[in-house]
Amino acid sequence: MSNAIGIWLTFIYVLGFATHNVELRIIGRAPRADQEPQCGYQSCHPTKPNMLNVHLIAHTHDDVGWLKTVDQYYYGSETRIQKAGVQYIIDSVVESLLRDPQKRFIYVESAFFFKWWKEQTKDMQEKVTMLVNEGRLEFIGGAWSMNDEATTHYQSVIDQFAWGLRKLNDTFGECGRPKIGWQIDPFGHSREMASMFAQMGFDGMFFGRLDYQDKDERLMTQKAEMIWHGSENLGEKSDLFTGALYNNYQAPDGFCFDILCSDQPIIDGKHSPDNNVKEKIDAFFEFVTKMAKGYRTPNVLITMGEDFHYQNADMWFKNLDKLIKYANERQANGSNINLLYSTPSCYLKSLHDAGISWPTKSDDFFPYASDPHAYWTGYFTSRPTLKRFERDGNHFLQVCKQLSALAPKQSPEFDPHLNFMRETMGIMQHHDAVTGTEKQKVALDYAKRLSVGFRACSTNIRSVLNQLSKGSGEETSKSYPLELKTCSLLNITSCSTSESNSRFALTLYNPLAHVTSEYVRIPVLDYKYDVTDHKGKRVPTQVVPVPLSVILINQRNSNATYELVFLASDLPAVGFKTYYIEKSESSKHKMKPKALPKKSSSYTVIGSKSFNLTFDTNGFLSHASGDGMTRMISQEFLYYEGEIGDNKEFLNRSSGAYIFRPKENKLHFATDHVSIEVYKGALVQEVHQLFNDWISQVVRIYQGRNYAEFEWLVGPIPIEDGVGKEVITRFNSDIKSEGIFYTDSNGREMIKRKRNHRDTWNVKLHESVSGNYYPITTKIALEDATARMAILTDRAQGGSSMQDGALELMVHRRLLHDDAFGVGEALNETEYGTGLIARGKTHLFIGQSLMRSEVSLKAMERLVQLETLLPSWKFFSNMEAYSQDQWLTKFTNSYSGIPTTLPKSVHLLTLEPWHEHELLVRFEHILEKDDDYHYSKYVQFNVKDVLGGFKIADMRETTLDGNAWLDEHRRFEFVPDPEDESYNMYGVFKKQSKDVHLLDAAKPLLGVKYSKEALSTGELGAESNRIKRAANNRHFTMHRERNTQAERQDTHKEALPANDRAKYLIELSPMEIRTFVIYLEK
Repeated sequence: MSNAIGIWLTFIYVLGFATHNVELRIIGRAPRADQEPQCGYQSCHPTKPNMLNVHLIAHTHDDVGWLKTVDQYYYGSETRIQKAGVQYIIDSVVESLLRDPQKRFIYVESAFFFKWWKEQTKDMQEKVTMLVNEGRLEFIGGAWSMNDEATTHYQSVIDQFAWGLRKLNDTFGECGRPKIGWQIDPFGHSREMASMFAQMGFDGMFFGRLDYQDKDERLMTQKAEMIWHGSENLGEKSDLFTGALYNNYQAPDGFCFDILCSDQPIIDGKHSPDNNVKEKIDAFFEFVTKMAKGYRTPNVLITMGEDFHYQNADMWFKNLDKLIKYANERQANGSNINLLYSTPSCYLKSLHDAGISWPTKSDDFFPYASDPHAYWTGYFTSRPTLKRFERDGNHFLQVCKQLSALAPKQSPEFDPHLNFMRETMGIMQHHDAVTGTEKQKVALDYAKRLSVGFRACSTNIRSVLNQLSKGSGEETSKSYPLELKTCSLLNITSCSTSESNSRFALTLYNPLAHVTSEYVRIPVLDYKYDVTDHKGKRVPTQVVPVPLSVILINQRNSNATYELVFLASDLPAVGFKTYYIEKSESSKHKMKPKALPKKSSSYTVIGSKSFNLTFDTNGFLSHASGDGMTRMISQEFLYYEGEIGDNKEFLNRSSGAYIFRPKENKLHFATDHVSIEVYKGALVQEVHQLFNDWISQVVRIYQGRNYAEFEWLVGPIPIEDGVGKEVITRFNSDIKSEGIFYTDSNGREMIKRKRNHRDTWNVKLHESVSGNYYPITTKIALEDATARMAILTDRAQGGSSMQDGALELMVHRRLLHDDAFGVGEALNETEYGTGLIARGKTHLFIGQSLMRSEVSLKAMERLVQLETLLPSWKFFSNMEAYSQDQWLTKFTNSYSGIPTTLPKSVHLLTLEPWHEHELLVRFEHILEKDDDYHYSKYVQFNVKDVLGGFKIADMRETTLDGNAWLDEHRRFEFVPDPEDESYNMYGVFKKQSKDVHLLDAAKPLLGVKYSKEALSTGELGAESNRIKRAANNRHFTMHRERNTQAERQDTHKEALPANDRAKYLIELSPMEIRTFVIYLEK
């Protein structure tokens, strides 16, 4: 009976694998080869049973900017900086692959590949298509760049994957679609990234960098490959098989066969005195035998390539051919090691075919430490203005995509302009771009590219908004009566249109699918202005002075001394509202703003009864009141001094672009007294704080808002004392958090953190501050049973809770020494001959943690988080030619692109033109399952109701990236270890001494290097975890194919009436994103 069951299970398994390779319907157009493609898993070279199969992965890692700009890397210029030319790499690899069908190569960065592809002849393109169809050239990852995972926002990550994968799909069809994620160089890995890979249909992901203690633990316990639970809300559809590479992504020591390396080639001349075949094969076998002890199956993956390798591919492939030949010849003499050309997908197939169970993981891989004193947590904040510019770029891209889709009349230039912005934002996600870990001149090149992207998309937006704004009296020519300029320096209260014109229009475009209301601030020269809405109604206003510290910014080219404030209410969903603003001649009801008299003996309070802040006599925040309770809350600016060292040993590591290493872990106060000015009005109440001559802040509470805005200004950070500084803002409270705090993962789900703790091993921290820092993309929070404090950020920052009740965020850093991880220069940003000035905002929430009568504080944070990420975009137009009455009659000043708004808990994540007569749309539930009693429930709505302005012919659901049909897609499923099972097969390596030399993490990776400094094995994580556990060997469970996501979604639905199952009715569960291609009538 048992034999029959076994045969039946085997049949099901084989059948499942066969269906895994059923060709997906191609969404875009792609060239078709004459013969049936044999790519992906079907193209894998066979492995050998009862042998250790060594999968050799020929690859290159091509940074989309780092030491050189994107173009310099592609064309191979500036060789004195780095010998790297991507065009030569692809040329050389393709030539080698065409000569030998046995060879395999993987490529990752779509930004570089498609730059190369456009330069090729049709004949060469056909040859490359053949290589792809035969699985000889395989795309892995496939996004526009290999994105960072700490400082990127999920919306931007999804966008750059969608675009890269679409280009591959349109060009090569299904054979161009990657099955494996390849995050080999990012400096830590987020749980949300795993979830996104899974939702995009990837079967697995491999990465290179993880904490040195964690790596030791995982190799000792054979847990370097695992099932990663990517979400606390989405279940198994967010699970992703994940593997940590053994050797970062380098070749084994002595086997780097590139022109950039100095390792000896394999010399096989029979009579050559330099013949080293035996020596090389012996060394390689020793390496793989040792490596295999850390992994569960008789398969190991060896990366054969490094940064910008294969510029002369023959050097690599000729030596790999020899390595395979002479290694496999030993099988005749009893060797059980088998070498083969492979790819990450073929390696994953071998793991899947092994039919065993796997360990699981539910947290993330932050922070990353490469040695005891090198915690890669500084880049969470490095280059804060570039990080903010990138976030603005995402905001503008969403506006551009929506308006390009809403255009009544399309123009030929729309697609090129939009695509340029898409690709620029894809480049910005690169792990040496938004991270701030590039050279200064490269950072400037990124910023220049992004500014060009803004100008390109502005052309689309100006055209569409003019089309939508034209009234019956306007001609339909291409003339643009509305300038619709973007004022990119509003954060320092500067805008030429509002300053140089006595009459101007302000068009507010709302990219959210909800009606919103927001307070608007406009730079003006005077305090007498009238604001009129689209119905001709006068809008209440308030004028506040520009802080003196902002006015005194040397490079601020503005004469504005006031900000005009008004509430823009009921902004149409996915639409706009325009206001007419005119300088008033009458001074009636127009009072020049004056600061309240300064108090020396009493406290200052701003806000309302429902939410207010109190400042003490020294000018510091001291209390906050919300939800009927008052808590001790203080806020201050402090700084760490950056450690200085020669980087020759771990203890002498400098703080730098990558590394945060504070000197003696000591904090320094910016001041002990704050000068304040207080302004109160009907719309906003503000406290202007001056901490010192390089730190200032405005704290404000708007009427009707139950949270506070802190707008900080930091810089130039002084370095006259020869000391670099890392500036933080810290909020202290009396909340009993007991070492627990929460941080977001790429702007989505929150992850629980505990000070001095890691979930998967007993961590030993030699850097107590930087070892407790985590990436904050949008939010950090803490709470106890009664109270909660949360802070929203406007850009990626590093943050922590270094003491109970306290939250700190690093807002700016300026350092004078390099940390020796490759960038080769200090993080000393300057502009106009002095240190960089940064300005930004945080939003503070204080209230009851549980017992709130209406919406929970967590839900309110989520809603405000969305509205601060994607507020209305402000467009300014000169109105000197139009009186108010003419403006009202000649223009359409209010418009909504959707007739039905979405529920508050649902976000229209994407609305963009896709292929011809197609839209790509994504709907997202923005709350987690336990955030709120009401808002965290399942939501249903009809897509045709929401997008009723479009003539929809059909709709079909896709994977998250928008490039594969969800109902046809299958993923490998891997079985987790039973809960009561723990491996006791530690694979402990035989050590020749009590010391270990860690793999050098410095970039670029050009051959294996080990640290000269020896680390005691007692410092490694696994040493403290070697507890004898009972092993249960019930892990040889036959794998099964994962159900389609659509099938699993049906399992939680109740039996709904037939009419509720209409084609366009969709349902979202908490944190779920669903993606659709909408077909429009032609």
